[in-house]
Amino acid sequence: MTNALIVIDVQNGFCPGGNLAVAGGDRIVPGINALMEDFDHVILTQDWHPKGHSSFASSHSGAQPYSTTQMSYGPQTLWPDHCVQGTEDAEFHPGLRTDRARAIVRKGMNPAIDSYSAFFENDRTTPTGLDGLLRTLGVTDLTLVGLATDFCVAFSAIDAARLGFAVTVRQDLTGAIDLDGSLARARDDMAAAGVTLA
Repeated sequence: MTNALIVIDVQNGFCPGGNLAVAGGDRIVPGINALMEDFDHVILTQDWHPKGHSSFASSHSGAQPYSTTQMSYGPQTLWPDHCVQGTEDAEFHPGLRTDRARAIVRKGMNPAIDSYSAFFENDRTTPTGLDGLLRTLGVTDLTLVGLATDFCVAFSAIDAARLGFAVTVRQDLTGAIDLDGSLARARDDMAAAGVTLA
């Protein structure tokens, strides 16, 4: 039992009608559900921001969504308010199977630091606990699916590879925001980190 499927942020907020929707983001749900049967472990991640999170453009006077600001940990894209704790926007897509999930890892809960990766917050040092869980389970091989390819999926895949896991990203079961060429950059960065793009 050494393989795990990591399902990244398949939430209403990132699907059509959500506050930070990925075009066609919901199309990947049936394929992800089917893929769950092939894995020993399934782990879901969930963006879970408090109101007024520092990554929201609305938290910065005069800032526009998708602009960039400097935080203590480096550059930060400012997003529309999304996936606020306890809201419908933060809930998993209603079509996503959650019964197979061994664990749900919530991220972005610290109001001062965003968290794209399932493994570390954007300061690159604060862990989510996912690494420890996977090692306790004896997992060596990860397959990542979900939203969005060029942010949370890519950051998670690169961190997983750096931590020593064998990592595959199923591009057919992801969807991208593609902000100013971010998808091409993310693919290059994942490939450079040793991630298999399937």
